[in-house]
Amino acid sequence: MAKIKKNSHRVLYRKYSSNIKYIMMVFSVLIITVFLPKQPRFRYEFEKGEIWKNKDLISPFSFAILKTNPQVDTDKKDALNNVLPIYSVNLNLINDVEEAYLNEFDVKWRGNVFPENEKLLYKTSSLKLLKAIYQKGIIAIDPKHQKGNTYFDFSLLNNNISKTVSTQDVFTVQSGLDYFKNNFQSVNLKIKEMIVNLVEDHLQSNIVFNEKMTAMVQENAVNSLSTTRGMVQKGELIVSKNNLIDDEVYQKLQSFKEIYEAQTKTIGNSRLVYFGQILLVGFIVSLLMVFLKLFRKDIFADNRQLSLLLLVTTMMLLSLTWAIKLNLPSIYYIPFCIVPIIIRILFDTRLALYLHLLVILIAGFFVPNSFEFVFYQTTAGMVAIYSIRNLIKREQLLLSALFILSAYFISFVGIALLREGSISQIEWINFMPFVVSVLLSLLAYPLIYAFERLFGITSDVALIELTNTNNKLLRELAFKAPGTFQHSLQVANLAEAAIFKIGGNSLLVRAGALYHDIGKIENPQYFIENQNTAKSPHDKLPYEQSAQIIIKHVHKGIEITRRHQLPESVIDFIRTHHGNTRVDYFYQSFLKNSPEKFVDENIFRYPGPIPFSKETGVLMLADSVEAASRSLKNPDAQSINDLVERIINYKLEQDQLDNCDITLKDLETIKLIFKTMLMSIYHVRIDYHQTL
Repeated sequence: MAKIKKNSHRVLYRKYSSNIKYIMMVFSVLIITVFLPKQPRFRYEFEKGEIWKNKDLISPFSFAILKTNPQVDTDKKDALNNVLPIYSVNLNLINDVEEAYLNEFDVKWRGNVFPENEKLLYKTSSLKLLKAIYQKGIIAIDPKHQKGNTYFDFSLLNNNISKTVSTQDVFTVQSGLDYFKNNFQSVNLKIKEMIVNLVEDHLQSNIVFNEKMTAMVQENAVNSLSTTRGMVQKGELIVSKNNLIDDEVYQKLQSFKEIYEAQTKTIGNSRLVYFGQILLVGFIVSLLMVFLKLFRKDIFADNRQLSLLLLVTTMMLLSLTWAIKLNLPSIYYIPFCIVPIIIRILFDTRLALYLHLLVILIAGFFVPNSFEFVFYQTTAGMVAIYSIRNLIKREQLLLSALFILSAYFISFVGIALLREGSISQIEWINFMPFVVSVLLSLLAYPLIYAFERLFGITSDVALIELTNTNNKLLRELAFKAPGTFQHSLQVANLAEAAIFKIGGNSLLVRAGALYHDIGKIENPQYFIENQNTAKSPHDKLPYEQSAQIIIKHVHKGIEITRRHQLPESVIDFIRTHHGNTRVDYFYQSFLKNSPEKFVDENIFRYPGPIPFSKETGVLMLADSVEAASRSLKNPDAQSINDLVERIINYKLEQDQLDNCDITLKDLETIKLIFKTMLMSIYHVRIDYHQTL
């Protein structure tokens, strides 16, 4: 019952699979448009130094003219320069110093032979001078406040009362000590030296830099700055047609655009805005579907691959929506180049570029400076595609990231010079979002692996892993059927060289060649390349049974590779490498030894299908030529030449290449490569004198 139910599901899927792609398309359009921002964008594009070619622009409302970033930075710098550093007085220090000084004075005096009657006099006078020094203040100068000047003004905070003071009005530790030396009187030089040393030990700064308070005042000064300069009144002319967009007009336009987009939530009927988005997004997605139907019928017919394309498109546009709603500082943080990288590696160059352009066109409606955005992303996407022709090394992604960053940099500098006309006016900090975007584009590598597993797509990276001869399945083939393994290696070399020359996926051909005879693992001794004795197991079997054992290696190969989850694109080589040809040796032997018996030719014929691509066609030829070459007893140039010509002509006569897009010119190239390589394998020397 369960089996019947499962089969009924398959029947229903096959019946309605052609409609599923259109359901996915509609669902994708609805998802994108539901989440896209609904507020309208500023309709005009403009650049500084260009002519305003639109109609006269009249302000529909009053708005403030925003300052440029350099103006704001200059104002901030001036405001910070006008904030004096704040130094605070330590009020408790003088009391602590006085107590410590008096105690140590008594100890020092007793330790020397000085008259006791003079003690009080020197004690009182020295303490008075010390208090005077602290009363005026001893400052610990922060070197960054001097800025090359000997003296500078600062705000002195004393008991929460602030006043502006110059450093020349207070002491430093050294100037305070000098003041004490110059003003302390004593005829006894030993007494003076003792007291000066004692005072020196007790001089310390009681005016110190208050970094926290200074930072707070600076922050308040910056926050209180105005970011606008002047107003444009409602009905006032912003710019006239054919007028030059100078600095002043440009700033008015920029201010009008920002305020327009920030304040205007909807225009007219919101349902019509939503319907307009559906029209545009639906039109773009429809163009993608038409492209696939005309030029990539294989993807159009495969709902899994089609769903991947729609998923990538939808996710990228949803990321854009997320960035807009979160009000990210720059829309260029979004790694748009991840789309062409993924599609190029999983599919091809043309589709990668086409899909990238469609995504950028949709995004252009909802980002500021849409022409600039489209230029940045289109050029960077092209560079991304060109830099990853075939991903066969991990370092290629890093090199691609470097090329993409270079493309962004060239565009950034060019647009900045076009807009500002000055290198000094370029705001280099605005390039940082592009750096982040390029770093995020490296996420393409793990995403490619995830998409391969989820959607059953085979990338070049996966093919490289499959062609590693340390792969578990290939090691098993080498152990159980060493002759077949060596045959597969030779076929891989022949097929790869041929497909590289005529154009095709050489990695795919190599993978297909290495696994095309994997089914021989089951009964390796029944295949001549694995037999190491004069006796063959086929000697005791009927010709029909022997033929079926040989043919069975195709079914077994498909079964084994599916069990090991190899991609269908590789399994296709197992299906097609014999096409629907006959096992001629056993067929002819049957006819010769049993002429009176009726023969069903299908018993001796492979099930097919015949090859349907350049890659599968080349593999069939390489497999047949390599296997036949092993029967040559004395291989020379002539015998190899005749062998290659005979095998390939036979395949043509048997209509095995009818579904391949291999031209006659390609066949001649393939023949030449096969002959050259086989001569090298068998160490055949060419008599060049005969060719002259």
